Amino acid sequence: MSTEIAASDPSLRPSVPRTRVAAAADDSLPGGKIDTRTVGQVTVADAVMTARRVNVHYGDKHAVKDVSLDIGRNAVIALIGPSGCGKSTFLRCLNRMNDTIDTAVVDGAITLDGVDIYERRQDVVQLRARVGMVFQKPNPFPKSIYENIAYGPRIHGLAANRAELDEVVQTSLQKAGLWEEVKDRLDHPGTGLSGGQQQRLCIARAIAVDPEVILMDEPCSALDPRSTARIEETIRELRSDVSVVIVTHNMQQARRVSDQTGFYLNGDLVEYGDTERVFTAPTSKETADYVAGAFG
Repeated sequence: MSTEIAASDPSLRPSVPRTRVAAAADDSLPGGKIDTRTVGQVTVADAVMTARRVNVHYGDKHAVKDVSLDIGRNAVIALIGPSGCGKSTFLRCLNRMNDTIDTAVVDGAITLDGVDIYERRQDVVQLRARVGMVFQKPNPFPKSIYENIAYGPRIHGLAANRAELDEVVQTSLQKAGLWEEVKDRLDHPGTGLSGGQQQRLCIARAIAVDPEVILMDEPCSALDPRSTARIEETIRELRSDVSVVIVTHNMQQARRVSDQTGFYLNGDLVEYGDTERVFTAPTSKETADYVAGAFG
């Protein structure tokens, strides 16, 4: 079974955490909440998620090093950097996808609406509904277009009857910019769509369970320019409903779609701030060299 399909469908694998997160003792608050007043690289007034001193090890490899940042509500965050720099590893921390990797160990504190997502009582299936994931390679379920979207709302009890489910399916496909292209063939296999359409189907599937955050790991890397432009438009439109965190190697894409950008290098979050400032007036030489194309 592919890891991506299993990750998208939590019912296909047990949600037994294989990672550990230890918040600093003076950050813990009653009720499983975390004090997010700790100063990170950037803080925002209305953060839907926060990360404080996050480290990730894969065995002896230190993949993410002491990263702190805030993810604003209804914001688009781009994570850029060369291959292997830690940006996708950090992304997977935000909905505990690293739990599926035996050697992964995560330390630090990550919160969603002020609650530690690694707290022992956390329901990982519910977490992954609230923090959805869209992978680099489209991974529609081997089901109809309709059932790809209806599956999540059905298992999470988000629709009381078929009429409500129909509405969720239509609304999700509309938000993903796919409704007009598929409305007359909802019973056709999702795997029969083009690559760009499949990726928008996966975005619609994530939207259907009413998430607060959607994570996207290089969602356009295998797509043609037209499909890429449509997905970028979808990301901009989604901002009114959810926060989006996108990993991309396309610096022009990061600049087009994001509000804030984080630059990773060798596991470190070197710089994080408003996108236009990061690209036009970076504070570190490494960031300046990377956005200028000197390496990558």
